[in-house]
Amino acid sequence: MSDPTPGPPGSSESAGSSGSPESSGSPGSPEPPASSPPGEPQPDPHRWQALAVCLIAGFITLLDVSIVNVALPSIREGLGASESDIQWVLSGYALTFGLALVPAGRIGDARGRRMMFMLGLALFTAASALCGAAQNATWLVLARLLQGIAGGILTPQVSALIQQMFSGRERGRAFGMFGTVVGISTAVGPLLGGLIIKAFGEDEGWRWVFYVNLPIGIVALVLARRLLPAPDHASRACMRSLDPVGVLLLGSGVVLLLLPLVEERQWEGAGKWLLVPVALVLFAVFVRWEMRLGRRGEQPVVDLNLFKVRSYTLGLFVMLFYFAGFTSIFFVFTLYLQSGLGYSALLAGLTITPFAVGSALGAWIGGRLVNRFGRVLVTGGLAMVAIGLGGAILAVYEVPGEHVGWALVAPLAFAGLGSGFVIAPNQTLTLAEVPPAQGGSAGGVLQTAQRIGSAMGIAAVGSLFFSRLAADQGKDWAGPLRHGLVASVGFVVVAFVVAFLDLRQDRGAPESSRS
Repeated sequence: MSDPTPGPPGSSESAGSSGSPESSGSPGSPEPPASSPPGEPQPDPHRWQALAVCLIAGFITLLDVSIVNVALPSIREGLGASESDIQWVLSGYALTFGLALVPAGRIGDARGRRMMFMLGLALFTAASALCGAAQNATWLVLARLLQGIAGGILTPQVSALIQQMFSGRERGRAFGMFGTVVGISTAVGPLLGGLIIKAFGEDEGWRWVFYVNLPIGIVALVLARRLLPAPDHASRACMRSLDPVGVLLLGSGVVLLLLPLVEERQWEGAGKWLLVPVALVLFAVFVRWEMRLGRRGEQPVVDLNLFKVRSYTLGLFVMLFYFAGFTSIFFVFTLYLQSGLGYSALLAGLTITPFAVGSALGAWIGGRLVNRFGRVLVTGGLAMVAIGLGGAILAVYEVPGEHVGWALVAPLAFAGLGSGFVIAPNQTLTLAEVPPAQGGSAGGVLQTAQRIGSAMGIAAVGSLFFSRLAADQGKDWAGPLRHGLVASVGFVVVAFVVAFLDLRQDRGAPESSRS
């Protein structure tokens, strides 16, 4: 397979559009800037430092998807929160996060990614302070909704800035680092949350789960202003050209699709699932509207031509189904360890840490091998995750008591290593053929698929887990965990099938048409 990562030339926001014509690397850069053909813009000499700022900010926004899980008992006790309030602390963040991703990515493409990055980071930092200072459950829920919007504004700018600042094999390395952040931020959340609660106490420790974002956010804001590339003002679009109708249709569809998923346990009865076909109708209207704009020569919020690129479309579906299995693992494990076995927040986080360590190692390796092996690496990684989770099911069956944590070390580490081969390389391959000028909206759609997948997986696996727990009258937690993990493996297997089909088609395609 040839190098899958080169970006197309000619974009107004291609690599080096920061306005810096220098070609020499700055001190501390991992390597000198790659040479460019005559007439091509030179790469930004500060691109690696700028990438570090992006990854730090991306880490704290994605971390807040999972870090709150182990703090929920403390929040319930400290604020007297109801079960519905607790659910909204979790699901509200995911809901508004997913809602903001695509329109924020489009605005960043059109009006400047640095501006949107700094806006999202400033809003996220302020919302984190509001979360930590919450005096009642309603306050905390509203602050989490705001925090989710901020995370959704910031996150698509990261992938778009990588598209803009890097090209060729450097882009593969940069996306490898971003994939590492995506995987580790989710996997390490329970451990960091447990450490913070242990350090600051059960009563007030949950506040510091949010306060820890403040110094990081402030420092990252200062560095972002100095290091991130400025927009190309000659290509800025007016706000009325940003497709407000498309934004409204897509946002409404995402909300209606996610609501019954994230509220599956709280909204009783089957009526909530009627929102799903309504969401699908809105998506259909959205597609027709975007096609109409395209025929008129106007710029839609999502360029549907992206879905003509096989690597992008299939990579998106890999992420959708993989995150359905990936995220639900930590959901059921946290419930099993803390509620079923009585593990502390810290001990529960430590039990899941082998997955995070394996994921970090796998992403580091995968970022360097993706150009050589391409989709083979992703397919193999998915197989490793399925095998590792199968080992975890066996471990829980053989060691169902409090010593299960030791039995889970090897299978979770193996699954984590495979996960590192999936997330970072798939991110690289999926966005490889996307023009840099569309990086924000393309990254936003990809992240939205991840959020929908996460909500879908937690709803499906959680429903199976709790129905089995109710059937056992709460006496056996190991059985429900095993059934939940089987469902998680099922989602991973679907992702494997999609990746394998892409691999088969790629091998059967003419050499000139391969990514």
